[in-house]
Amino acid sequence: MNVFGFLGQLFAIALALLLAPLLTGWVNQCRAWLQNRSAPPLLQPYYMLHKLFLKDVVLAHGASPLFRFAPFVVFGCMVLACAIIPTLSTDLPFAPAADTIALVGVFGLARIFIALAAMDVGTSFGTLGGRREMLVGFLAEPALLMVIFTTAMISQSTSVATIVETLAHRDFIIYPSLAFAGIAFTFVSFAENARVPVDNPATHLELTMIHEAMVLEYSGRHLALIEWAASLKLYAYSCLGLALFFPWGIAEGASVAGLLLAIPVLVGKLAIGGMLLAVIETINAKVRIFRAPEFLGTAFLFAVLGLLVRLLLESQS
Repeated sequence: MNVFGFLGQLFAIALALLLAPLLTGWVNQCRAWLQNRSAPPLLQPYYMLHKLFLKDVVLAHGASPLFRFAPFVVFGCMVLACAIIPTLSTDLPFAPAADTIALVGVFGLARIFIALAAMDVGTSFGTLGGRREMLVGFLAEPALLMVIFTTAMISQSTSVATIVETLAHRDFIIYPSLAFAGIAFTFVSFAENARVPVDNPATHLELTMIHEAMVLEYSGRHLALIEWAASLKLYAYSCLGLALFFPWGIAEGASVAGLLLAIPVLVGKLAIGGMLLAVIETINAKVRIFRAPEFLGTAFLFAVLGLLVRLLLESQS
């Protein structure tokens, strides 16, 4: 690790803060095209964040300091998650201390704070959304851990940087276990990012919404931080999926040429991933909240199958 490595890390964080709203705008635009609707501007999320940051904050009666503190904690957790995941280079200052297990903990910490803040003001919608969010997290995290264990067994490490170096910079080997793990990770990503078929970010129906029910009482800069954190979470999950299953293009070590090459590769992969996300959301309908356990149970099943395939069939590779 050298000074260039720290500069590369800071650049990756700045790139995440910049690209995360753009990725959300790209997904919204692709989905509008596929649904034959007038597409919103690509920069619409930036306009929304700018408007919210200029508005005054209106606090609910009875809101404790936890309610005011939670948006900053959630936003900080998402920035830390983006710092842990190698997007441009594997030469990360956080790599030796924070691995994929810690990454799941960071996502869980953000979930706990946003759920507690939703329940803090005592409204029925907030409590409903917080309880649903904890249910989704309770079911999604075991599947995500199984996916991580499968990739960790291939690389003999839970560090994302080591996993990327193992899969991208060594001899090409086909791992069938990664196919099952990839399907499970896709299911978990939809649930964790409040996307169709588990949740619908465009709806405000009390019978269906999860994430939106938790943030109804927020306004101004607090709501801007939460919306920005939601975009960062989608960006972090997208980059984690690319690192675990499509790590090619991420530079090994710190070099200017590697970083310059990694930027267009990352943008291209995110654009393709965002388009696929919009296609899947368009051809699927949102399931009832009571069927979310079945959806995430299927994800856990695929994750366990991937782990078993790794243990029984690929242990010699």
